[in-house]
Amino acid sequence: MRVVVAMSGGVDSSVAAALLRAEGHEVIGVTLNVWPKPAPSAQPEREDACCSLSAVEDARRVADSLGIPHYTLNFREVFAATVIKDFVAEYQRGRTPNPCLRCNEHVKFGALLDRAEALGADYIATGHYARIAYDGLRGRYLLRKGLDPAKDQSYVLYALRQAQLARTLLPLGEMTKAETRRLAAELRLAVADKAESQEICFVPDNDYGSFLRDQAGLAPPAGPIFDQAGRQMGTHRGLVYYTVGQRRGLGLAAGEPLYVIALDPERNALVVGPESTLYASCLVAEAVNLVAVPELPAPAMAKAKVRYRAPEAEAQVSQLPGGRLRVRFAQPQRAIAPGQAVVAYQGDEVLGGGTIAAVQRECP
Repeated sequence: MRVVVAMSGGVDSSVAAALLRAEGHEVIGVTLNVWPKPAPSAQPEREDACCSLSAVEDARRVADSLGIPHYTLNFREVFAATVIKDFVAEYQRGRTPNPCLRCNEHVKFGALLDRAEALGADYIATGHYARIAYDGLRGRYLLRKGLDPAKDQSYVLYALRQAQLARTLLPLGEMTKAETRRLAAELRLAVADKAESQEICFVPDNDYGSFLRDQAGLAPPAGPIFDQAGRQMGTHRGLVYYTVGQRRGLGLAAGEPLYVIALDPERNALVVGPESTLYASCLVAEAVNLVAVPELPAPAMAKAKVRYRAPEAEAQVSQLPGGRLRVRFAQPQRAIAPGQAVVAYQGDEVLGGGTIAAVQRECP
């Protein structure tokens, strides 16, 4: 089979390409150029970013050592139209986006799959730690957790549709990170000891304010900080620098620790409160993708997580009109942030997920 492997220049995608090559597939390595054109005041690109120029060179060196062709594909326009546009719009709405999820959905498993088909490829492949299986009884492709619990990345792949899952290979799903590193060393791949890439790849120094100013022409304005009673407690330097649950950087003098409990874009305000106000038992998600089933005719018991690194928690998941999901947690969850993703699991299967749109302390 002909397989196009998305090679980020890191150890995971490099080993994925090596495994497929060893299995006898015709492997084509590609690296995606998604970086926005730098503004005059922009900082140099980050060396640890997954799609930087140095990453392209690392991927090319690995491809040469494996004896496979390598191409760099210009995906700047689709990345700007889907990932960066969404990133900017979400911050303008007072939400905390996860651009890596959007990149997986629209770029790595969207536009890349279209390009792979043009190259006559049967599949695309990545170095994600997750597994895909076909269930003949349900007639559906399933997304399952990777066997390495410390590296499982099924959370960031929940948005993949059936057609995308059907054309995707994840060679590392049955491996641990330690095994990947070991194999890379045995194969003498140049990236065997390369450090992990860091998010968010396209924002230099994680300076969101400068990025929005330089790339989107937005200058995040300062504004008031209110407590829950509406009293002004101080001034923030721009909503983009804050997220729900944040304590540091508020510059407030109070008798107890205060945390960001909400962002209010209409007033350009932060709302703060004690830690007890961070806990909520209910959320509603939009832009939902159900993986294990086509629909939920009745509420289902599952375990759900509201951030990539968050622990799973017992929950009831039910479908609302318009395809939205309501998630009721058995125990209140801390710092649920609109704009992030909630993903529900049944065992090791991804039931589905969506973008958190609303948070309620108690479910109606």
